Parts: sequence; C-alpha cells; structure tokens
Amino acid sequence: MATASIQVSETPLVLYALRRADDALILGHRLSEWCGHAPMMEEDMALANMGLDLLGQARELYSYAAKVEGQGNDEDKFAYLRDVRQYRNLLLAEQPNGDFARTMVRQFFYAAFADPFWRAMMKSADPTLAAIAAKSEKESAYHIRHCSEWMVRLGDGTEESHARTQTAIDDLWAYTGEMFAVDEAERGLIDAGIAVDPARLRAQWLKTVSGVVNEATLVLPTNNWMQQGGRSGRHSEHLGHLLSELQSMQRSFPGATW
Repeated sequence: MATASIQVSETPLVLYALRRADDALILGHRLSEWCGHAPMMEEDMALANMGLDLLGQARELYSYAAKVEGQGNDEDKFAYLRDVRQYRNLLLAEQPNGDFARTMVRQFFYAAFADPFWRAMMKSADPTLAAIAAKSEKESAYHIRHCSEWMVRLGDGTEESHARTQTAIDDLWAYTGEMFAVDEAERGLIDAGIAVDPARLRAQWLKTVSGVVNEATLVLPTNNWMQQGGRSGRHSEHLGHLLSELQSMQRSFPGATW
C-alpha cells in the first residue's frame, strides 16, 4: 500500500532551503534522463555529472531544512514523500528535456542565474547556507561554462541546430522571470542578511545571457510576460509525471532499503 505524504512546517528559512533544494533535485532528475541518450559519450558523462552536482546540492539543502524544521523529516522524506503541490521549484526546472538544444537552453538560463546566486550566498549570515553556497558555486561555474560553449556551437552551427536552439529560447524565455521573484517570507530573510535579493542579480544574468546569445547568432525574445507559480506550489502538468517516476519505489515500498 502506498505511503501517505508528509506534512511540512514551512517557516521562512525552511521554505527558502526547500525552494533551492527542489530546483536542484528536479533539474538534476531531468539531466539524469539523458543518461545513455546524449549525442556523444563525453556529453553523456557531462550531463550525468552536472545532474550529480545538483543532486548533491539538493541533499545538503534538504538535510539543512530538516534540521531547521525539527519535525523528524529528512532528505529522503522531502524528496520522495511530498505531493506535487508541496514542491517549490522553478517552473523552468520541470520543463521536459525535448531535444538536446532545448535541454542546453534550459540549463543555460538556470546556470547563468545559479552561478552569481551561489557566489552572493557565500556571504550569507547563515553559516550553513554560506558553506553550501561555497561548494555549489564551484559546480555552477563549470555548468555555465559548459552550457555557454554548447549555446555557441548550436546557435552558430548548422541551419537546423540554429533553428532548434532559437525555438528553445523562444519557448523557455517566459519561465526565466520567476527566478527573480520574491515573496514576503523571502523578503524577511533578505533583510536579515540570510538570503540574497535575486533582483540585484538580474542585470548580471541578462548581461551573461545576452552576451552568449549574441555570440551564438541568436536573439532573445522581447516579450516581458513571465510565467509564475512554481514557488507557491502551482506547477505545470510535467512535474506530476516526473514525480510519479521519481517517487514510485518509495511510495510503493515505504522505508525499503538495499
């Protein structure tokens, strides 16, 4: 019999850690779906390693959220025993892989934000978050470099690779604005020096993205309308399908160990 979902006490700090952990878990799972299917063996390993980096970030953040919450939850319960509406990840992270160009654009948009975010979080007044950030920034620096190289290769490559990459940019652009949104709970952490104000990172993110996109002979959309909802638990239909796969073993055999 399937096990029931856990309850979570979403205090501001717990919620903040869960949001970043969910980003990493869901995006890492998406990258894991490429294992054995990437266009070349070297890229198969690169995508898998980036997925493992994100999984490691998720584990540390879930463990810290559990410690702060103090309700008996742990990293496995947060990952496997929450309902879809309890997840707080960015809508961008849950979007399907599509073709290789779409995966690279999704990863590029996220990594261009994650790298300056983790660098800024190294100065957090919370020592645990600062330590997690110091490790995560080293990984995100590689992620943005890797994705940027592929953006240029695809955009300035063949007619087909250019078209596919441009289509991915056009389709995923509306999910980028959510990275810079802040609610009341997060604002309090920003004021306390614990969290980073993402609005202050927007100019740097746009500079990085614009520079690479221009070099790739691609263009950014001019539409400023953005999708919202992931941070408050309102997701696309894609997350439910992803979680049914991610959680199937633990839901069917609760507490099972190897």
